[in-house]
Amino acid sequence: MTEEALQHLSKIDKILGRLIRQVGPCRLKPKRRSPFEALVRAVVYQQLNGTAAATILGRVKGLYPGRRFPRPEDLLNTSDEKLRAAGLSRAKTAAIKDIAAKSQIGLVPSSSAIARMSEQQIVDCLMEVRGVGPWTVEMLLIFTLGRPDILPVTDYGVRKGFALTYGWKELPHPKELLEFGERWRPHRTTAAWYFWRALELPKQIRKPKAKAEKGPKLQN
Repeated sequence: MTEEALQHLSKIDKILGRLIRQVGPCRLKPKRRSPFEALVRAVVYQQLNGTAAATILGRVKGLYPGRRFPRPEDLLNTSDEKLRAAGLSRAKTAAIKDIAAKSQIGLVPSSSAIARMSEQQIVDCLMEVRGVGPWTVEMLLIFTLGRPDILPVTDYGVRKGFALTYGWKELPHPKELLEFGERWRPHRTTAAWYFWRALELPKQIRKPKAKAEKGPKLQN
């Protein structure tokens, strides 16, 4: 993420600017992976801590010696029993096989094709894949495609980091966070990264100087 993004966020939001100074430069560097690989990884990591997910992913990759990452046809030709023995749940096994099948027929776009698509086109396309929801697509947009204006408002870490930063006693509702985050456009990805980092700060450092106003209630 750019210095321009940090300057914009610090100017438009003094509390977020304080967090940026505490954390330091943004170290978010997207890893260029195919959409197929990014989605398989994201599904494996769903609802697990990082260590457990990395262990399971390592076991799955270990089923295919000589390959950095399995191909779609590799997963489709592997029995469900082998994948489940590696640690995947029944639902995740079905999901990654659907990702593989839809990659083979082009419903999961190639790297070159997805680079030309808008965020909404990507969401509309990938939400047709089993086990892929908004959060999974947002992780792909942030960590694989490096899109600069993504705010994953349902992500627990982002919501928790926001609450700690602004002194909210409760986690923001996704609609509240979405409304609040309008001020961070067009750099909402950078803002989200800093909220993840807020969880790593010592308590005495991350404590806000003053509680931020929640603002008006949203209309239903």
